[in-house]
This record gives sequence, structure tokens and C-alpha cells, in this order.
Amino acid sequence: MRNGGQLLVESLVALGASRGFGVPGESYLAVLDALHDTRGRLDFVMCRNEGGAAFMAAAWGKLTGQPGLCFVTRGPGVTNASIGVHTAMQDSAPMILFVGQVATGMKGREAFQEIDYPAVFGTVAKWAVEIDSVERVPEILARAWVTATTGRPGPVVIALPEDMLTDLTDRPALTGPAPIAEPAPGADAVARAQALLENAVRPLIMVGGCNWTDAGRRAMQDFAEASNIPVVAAFRYQDQFDNFSGCYAGEAGVGMPAHVRALVTEADVILAVNLRFGEMTTDGYTLLDVPVPAQNLIHVHGSDREIGKIYQPTLGIHAGPNEFAAALAPVSGNWADWRARARQGFEDSLNAPPQPSPVDMGQVTAHLREVLPGDAILTNGAGNFTVWPNKFYKFGPQARLLAPQSGAMGYGLPAAIAAKVAFPGRTVVCFAGDGDFQMNCQELGTAMQAGAQPIVLLLNNGIYGTIRAHQERHYPGRVSGTTMENPDFVQLARAYGYHAERVARTEDFPAAFARALASDSGAVLDLDISPEALTPRQTLTQMREAALAKR
Repeated sequence: MRNGGQLLVESLVALGASRGFGVPGESYLAVLDALHDTRGRLDFVMCRNEGGAAFMAAAWGKLTGQPGLCFVTRGPGVTNASIGVHTAMQDSAPMILFVGQVATGMKGREAFQEIDYPAVFGTVAKWAVEIDSVERVPEILARAWVTATTGRPGPVVIALPEDMLTDLTDRPALTGPAPIAEPAPGADAVARAQALLENAVRPLIMVGGCNWTDAGRRAMQDFAEASNIPVVAAFRYQDQFDNFSGCYAGEAGVGMPAHVRALVTEADVILAVNLRFGEMTTDGYTLLDVPVPAQNLIHVHGSDREIGKIYQPTLGIHAGPNEFAAALAPVSGNWADWRARARQGFEDSLNAPPQPSPVDMGQVTAHLREVLPGDAILTNGAGNFTVWPNKFYKFGPQARLLAPQSGAMGYGLPAAIAAKVAFPGRTVVCFAGDGDFQMNCQELGTAMQAGAQPIVLLLNNGIYGTIRAHQERHYPGRVSGTTMENPDFVQLARAYGYHAERVARTEDFPAAFARALASDSGAVLDLDISPEALTPRQTLTQMREAALAKR
């Protein structure tokens, strides 16, 4: 006989889970007790808050392709963790959030910290469910694992009533995950797609999503290069295609470069693989007409619910990205100049003008392109500072980017910690603004306790930059609520056992970064950034003056 907590944990181990991130809570003590016996098979990473824990789980799912596990207590705990659930959903990242619940006999009375989880998370998660009977733990857990990982991957929320977790059962635990094959395209569909591409004048490939395999990425790159077709990545998925390839043309996302916008609007055939067509990738749904685009659209996705959801495709193909890429054969056409112009646009976009700032992030990012290893993992939260890792760094085939499509502040540091837990030997660099960093800076304690040592580049300009930019563009000179008085970040990081130093000049950065790389404690580099350097090509003053000139 085993109780519900033991049955749950034994089943997770059988499914292949190795890490869980969470904050301990009394509502799931039976789970914590069961975790005690699985050290080395399913380790619990104790986080400092539920939002940080959920970010770590979401990042784990995006990075590894396996569901990131998060454990939180009910009520305030799970509402704090909802930010990570929302992020995993918009990122199409597999994740399972386990949350304690009041005893079944108290439900419906607004008991202490009670929440109706299916009602609250029904529109945020891919699936939300409550296990009322210990007998159903293996069944629901097996379904949750499949739901999180197949089709369009996403988060599942599972509520665990306290009495269910202590009830005894002789129900056996799961023995392993169900082997679910990725849907493959039919031969006729592939032939029709290739015919559309062969008849194109200006073909374009767009790639997105996080459930690519190495073989799938390689097959897509081989097809693009053999066919000489330019490739654009969806918002914050530029790590899914080798940026050093002559076919790579940039990212369609926030701050979309003019050449990328032109590529999408001027293309006559678009092969979109694994895209959900979010607002940022479509520039507010303006690059393609809704619901029928002017471009011939071939939309390939592992979930049939994504095909035709916004845009009616010329050809919709229900297939996973890896199976579809493997089925493609090269095509040819008279578009060499089109591809060359696309690539040149990307190369030109990497050249940032000198920045009006004590530390010039254009030069900093250029230095990182030279010194970071090919398998480096970059992370960021949300803010204008993200333009540097997102638009000025080249991601090779082994490099990864963990960045939230949801635009969630505070994601970067927890994501970096999760990446270091997953791959201790790889270099992990987190880009964070000063406001972004303070959303989850306490997770440095988690990093210290978990033995995770990322490097944090803290772009400190003393303002909420993105909001200030919008203020100056729409209400020039009328500044409210965007200026910050910050703590001494160097002393704060050192208090958590990190190597930390202030970088006051661009020329000081290479040596400081070398010291950060050499540190065995992880590092925080507090970079002196001028508020004027809000965007790479327009200063804060220029924004204000341009807005005033229009009045």
C-alpha cells in the first residue's frame, strides 16, 4: 500500500522526471515526504517564491522538451505561480504545475486558501484538473504528461486535495511514458507544398515553437540551404535555426527590423512551420491579412487547432515540425537575389551605432559574440534591454535562447538557474534590466543553494525603460512612475555569495566578463547604462523631440 503522494512521485520518476522546482507548502506535505526517498532520481529545487519556481519549470520545459515540474501550495502560492503557467502557454512549452488543495470534504465552502482550479486556470493552461480520488492518480498523471508534450506543447495544472494525498491505495504506479509518435505529413501534402514553393518568385520559410529535435532542425536547415530560401524565426525562437547559415534572415518579433517586415509582406509563398502566429510575429496581425493572407500560406503544425485559427492557409498540413522537415526534398527557383538580400539585411542589422551610454551595449554584445562558447544559453526577461540578446547575438546550432513570448518581467534569472541545473557545464548568461532583475532577484538564493552559477548582466539605467519610451512617444515630457531608486546591486549579489562588480565603462567590460566566467560562484555585473540609450537607434531625447514635433 502507498499513499497518494508516494503514488504521484513514483509515477513521475517512471515518466522520466528528474527535477522539480517549488516552494514547500503544508498543502502537499505528503508529496514532499515522498520526494525524500527519491534523491538522485527526482530532486526538489527549493525556490524563494512561487513565481520564480514556475518560471524555472517553464524554462526547463522549453530547454529540454520534457515537462518542467513545479510544486506550489494553494491560494496565494498558485496565484503567484500563474505567471509561469501563462508564460509556458504562450511559449508552447511543456510544464506541469502541482498545487495543493483543501480536503475534498471542505470544497465549495471558501475554505482557507481554496480556489476552483479548473475554473481559474481553464483559459490559462492547456488543461486544468483536480484529482479527487487516489485511485486516479496514475490515470490523470499519464494524461497530463501526454497533454503537456504532444500537439502544441503547453502547461497542465493538477490540484491535489490534502486528504487524497494521504489516502492509501494498492494501485500500481506508472511504469513509463506512453510512446506517442509525432504526426507525419502525407506524401500528397508534401508534394503540394513543394509545388507551391517551386512556383514561387519570393518564397520565405518561417519557423517557431520549442518542440524541435536536433535532427529536425538539421533537416530544416538542409532543406532551406539546398533550396536557397531565406528563413525568418518567430518571436524569441531564433535559436531554432542556425543564425550562421546563409539562409537565416532574422527574427520577426518586437522591434521588428525593416528588412524582416519587408520579407514577410513581399513574399508570395510562406512556409510557416510550428508557428502559432502571435501578435509580435505578425506585427499586430498587419503583415498578413486576416483571415485570408495575400501571400500563399503553407501552415504546418503538430496541433490541428492551430491551423486556420487566425489565417486560412492555402495549404494546411497537420504534422510535427521534425517529421515534416524530414519529408522535404529540395526545390529550386530563380530567387537567389531574394535570398542574398534577406541575408544581407540580417548582417547589416547586427551593426549598432555607438550608444550614448557609459557602457555601450552594442560593443558589449559584439564582444559576447566573439567570446561565448557555441553552446552558450542566453536568457532574458522583458524590457527594452532584450533587444541586445534578441537582435544582436548570433545563435549557432548548439546555442539556446530562453525568453518569454508572454513578455513576463523577471523570467530571465529563474530561467538561467534552471538552465544551469539542467546543464551545469554550459555557460549561461542572463540579460536583465534593473526593474526586471528586481522582480525575482531573491532567486539568487535558490541559485546559491542549488549550486547553479549563471552570469547576470544587469543593465542598470534607473528607469522602467519600455514604459518610459511609450511615455515619451505618446505623452512627451510628462513622466510619471518610471524612475527608480535602486539598491547597491553589487552588495546585494555579494550577500548571496555571488561574484559581483560594477562596470562603469565599455572598455572595462571584457576584463570584468572574463572574471565572471572564471568565477565558480556565478556573477552579477552591474552595467552603467544611460537612460538615453533606450533603443539602439533612437535616444530618449530624440523620442521626446519627435513626439513634440508632431503636436
